[in-house]
Amino acid sequence: MEKRSEAPIKSTKFRKLSDVDMMEVQLNSLEEPRSKDGVENGSFQGADGSAHSANSPVQQSKWFRSRLFIISVVFSALLMTAMCIGFVVHYGMAGDVGDMDEVTYWPVNLPREQQEWYDQGIDELKKAVSREFNRRRAKNVILFVGDGMGPNTVTAARIYGFKEEGLLSWERFPDMGLLKTYCADKQVPDSFSTATALFGGVKVNYETGGVDANVPLGNCAASLQEDHHVQTILKWAQVDGMRTGFVTTTRVTHATPAALYAHVPDRRWECETGMKAEDRDQGCMDIARQLIEQPTGQKINVIMGGGRQMLVSNVTDSPSDPLDTWASKSADGRDLIQDWRRKKEDEGVSHAVVQNNRELWNLNGQDTDYLLGIFANGHLMYDHERDRSESGMPSLSNMTLKALEVLGNSDKGFLLVVEAGLIDQAHHRGHARKALHEVLQLNAAVESTLSFLKSTDRLDETLVIVTADHSHSLTINGHPERGSSILGFAGKSKTEQTPYTTLTYGTSYQGFQVDPVTQNRRDPTEDNTSDWEYTQQAAINTDENLHGGSDVTIHANGAMSYLFHGVHEQSYVAHAISYALRIGRFRDSSIAETLAGLTPI
Repeated sequence: MEKRSEAPIKSTKFRKLSDVDMMEVQLNSLEEPRSKDGVENGSFQGADGSAHSANSPVQQSKWFRSRLFIISVVFSALLMTAMCIGFVVHYGMAGDVGDMDEVTYWPVNLPREQQEWYDQGIDELKKAVSREFNRRRAKNVILFVGDGMGPNTVTAARIYGFKEEGLLSWERFPDMGLLKTYCADKQVPDSFSTATALFGGVKVNYETGGVDANVPLGNCAASLQEDHHVQTILKWAQVDGMRTGFVTTTRVTHATPAALYAHVPDRRWECETGMKAEDRDQGCMDIARQLIEQPTGQKINVIMGGGRQMLVSNVTDSPSDPLDTWASKSADGRDLIQDWRRKKEDEGVSHAVVQNNRELWNLNGQDTDYLLGIFANGHLMYDHERDRSESGMPSLSNMTLKALEVLGNSDKGFLLVVEAGLIDQAHHRGHARKALHEVLQLNAAVESTLSFLKSTDRLDETLVIVTADHSHSLTINGHPERGSSILGFAGKSKTEQTPYTTLTYGTSYQGFQVDPVTQNRRDPTEDNTSDWEYTQQAAINTDENLHGGSDVTIHANGAMSYLFHGVHEQSYVAHAISYALRIGRFRDSSIAETLAGLTPI
């Protein structure tokens, strides 16, 4: 039998040391003085009675052979191996993230119903990671405004034209954001105040334009104070020597285009009969006169749209060119079209006045510095109604392309605003099909513009923007089957069992329809809901369909399009455009401009 050490153990507790205890003992021995009180202080006595420290070669040999040490080594080795494999897989899969075509991904075998969406997801990822930011200074800007083209209108028009899977041309642009459309004093704005925000970078009061929020609606005296005037991107571009122009399917004196050049406290002041006599006596000027007689309006190179009844007194109408009875008409004997022509003759500049398709088609835009095109007494006709003959009215695409011909004659660049104004007009009457069709005409104009820019090698130096000024109360309802007509039916009301259409309005003109017999909502299946004149039902009846207050989208392509990237105030657009063009308060010095022209970034 082995002889135990005779050294007394001072501890009153006795237990066998485990591997963990032994490790703790070793650590303690590094910090505490060696003691003959062996076990409690990390030392022990051998068979010969001599004391062995925990640091001794014998004890170290036991530790390296211990189970804990072996487990630790094995675990560490496995962990390092897993990490190495992870790094190899990660960097092998990542490759060059800027070139998605070189990136591989784990193949998966899926049912066709899943594979379709996986493949689409990969395609969109390729576009996303291969994006390149165009940081080049913009030489030109083209701003498309769909009047009243809110998000639901865009969605419905996309389905109407291209089904659920399709895209409108601007929905393929690389950059987009949202714009908050409230004006200075209203949650839901009008077109004059929103256009001033878009073009002037300042939010103003409802139904006022070109004047800041110090000017109440209809206050002539306040509007005459020049420090209350809001300057616009059009004015800033002119100061910098750029060519400028606008194209609209509404009157050229209507709310959206008027915000580019006029400063008035009431959008109804399109001509003298829309004003009070006392306002005229104070020296306030109507919008039409400001367009023709004031410096900003006179310097506009391209003006195209309707509105003859505002520019020329006592015009006559016809079935193909009716007067707009919702608006005023001039009666003071003016002929501002002739005044414009005489002004350009006196200045000795090349100019043209066109008033129908034939004259527009035959115009050589490259030999023209100033163009005035007035094609209707009021607004232009809806595209599906317009006369396409030589004596008829041009399309939005035709006007836009001719404007680009004229504006492209300068090395200083150009600014063009294009308004699809009849989207809004159709919504105001509750005619959803007309509104959606006008969105498709805007889509055609954008596509034509992109083709023109590409063919003239201007695509990379031009910032193209598509947005809206405000939305409408159009809603997309129920759960219609995929592939159904957007102008069709979504289902039946569960409370009254009356069918309802996919598209309805919140407010509308003659939209709340009651069956005189049942006193329930009128059954829309009794009507042709695809008819151009069909009025969608609405929750509330009023004199016309009122605007909606939702945000609107903004899409951008080309030079500095990345400036639009999130949720913005609508007034931000003017500042972003002026920065991209280096006009207004971002204007370069003459030396910097010269260098930029020689070495574009």
